[in-house]
Amino acid sequence: MSKAVKAMITEELRDRYRGVESACVIDMTGMKVPEQQELRRALRGKSATVEVVKNSLARRAFVDSPLGPLGAALEGPCALVTTSSESLVDTAKALVAAAAEFEKLMLKQAIVDGDPSLLSVVDVAKLKSRSEILGEIAMLIGSTGRSVAACIGSPQSKVAGCLKALADRAA
Repeated sequence: MSKAVKAMITEELRDRYRGVESACVIDMTGMKVPEQQELRRALRGKSATVEVVKNSLARRAFVDSPLGPLGAALEGPCALVTTSSESLVDTAKALVAAAAEFEKLMLKQAIVDGDPSLLSVVDVAKLKSRSEILGEIAMLIGSTGRSVAACIGSPQSKVAGCLKALADRAA
């Protein structure tokens, strides 16, 4: 491959992955084409795409981008899994389920939200998704409000009860 073609492909990869901050690296070596198609179809349902990339060109394209640290995980035959949805965690969970179904599928490393530390795809799948975290935050906010309301309401109801008892005695 000539230098001009490599430069063109690198620029294309840079444009394609601009703005992407989360991705997983997998190895599909040994998987049959129908299995790969089934995997791609399952991931497409999670708004994820699988793309086989040339490691050296991807490393060059990821320099000075949030995916830069992922270049170290690009060793041997690799495919890059990215998602257009909010959470890579859901995609990682789908990949772990697929790895249980397809024994040849190897899960490598992932980068989440541009954090420079790499995690294994299995570890990412164990994290809570964005929707789960938002639900917990809403629950905590609501429970605090209920507790405050109960504390404020209790003394008032006791005072009101005492006043009613005094009024009943006087009458």
